[in-house]
Amino acid sequence: MAPAAAVGVALLRLASRRWVRHAIPLALLLLLLLSLRAWSSRAPPGCGSRTQSCIPERTPPVQVPRQSGSLEAPEWEEPPCGGPQGVLGHVMGPFQASLDPEGDVVLSQYLAGWRALVRFLTPLGSIFAFATSEASAKVTALEARVHGPEAAHYSSLLAMAAWERREGRLERPGVAPRDTASSSGSRILLLLHRALRWSQLCLHRVATGGLGGPDAGVQCSDAYRTALGLHHPWVVRQAARLAFLAFPGRGRWLQLACPGAGEAEARAALVRVAGTLEEVYNRTQDLLAERGLLQLA
Repeated sequence: MAPAAAVGVALLRLASRRWVRHAIPLALLLLLLLSLRAWSSRAPPGCGSRTQSCIPERTPPVQVPRQSGSLEAPEWEEPPCGGPQGVLGHVMGPFQASLDPEGDVVLSQYLAGWRALVRFLTPLGSIFAFATSEASAKVTALEARVHGPEAAHYSSLLAMAAWERREGRLERPGVAPRDTASSSGSRILLLLHRALRWSQLCLHRVATGGLGGPDAGVQCSDAYRTALGLHHPWVVRQAARLAFLAFPGRGRWLQLACPGAGEAEARAALVRVAGTLEEVYNRTQDLLAERGLLQLA
């Protein structure tokens, strides 16, 4: 392992032990994802409308801009990796299926998409191994509710949020649960939601980065600062900065995403995945904001 990577991993472990010892939840990130235990400020007044997101004061908007044409892939035959049995197809399929025609998010499909995303990201290095282990813990905790005795209330985001509010299960702003097992399903989803933003930004920038521009590590590090760094304590942000020095290059990403495909095909497939994650993120963001749930963590 390179010295920078070793230092990054060591700091990650130190950060994890320190904050767990003091019972302070950490957020993730693709991430994917350094930690999903996110910190955030109280939501400002006025949260709850489709036109105004619950965004902490002095932070940039978290809504992924719906970029005109930027996520449109060139018109050519879909490479095998993007098909139903391909590496990226396994990610896109369930996430697309999670977008209910009535405007809701189907939780079982959302979590299946996360499982596939974790499988794709884990081989990309130690920073993802740490982050995806956190994501997997959150996915497992929410799956226990989706498939548990109260499954009828966890079929979708809207059903879950309405039921947990009626039952008084939602956390008060600024009050963090002891662990994932005692968190509300809505809070767990919020942490995964933030992590999904990092993934979407990272994948899109890797896919569209030009020759001579920033490398994949720089682009995904910037995506981390945008999506998750705001919710992490200083020591985790510094560990992330070091870990990104050992981030895999763009070629490695493309090789894992589309084995055997050309660079142009692999980039196009990644763009399609990023577009799918953007759709899921934006819908989830709208629903969480409308219900004042962005302040849960």
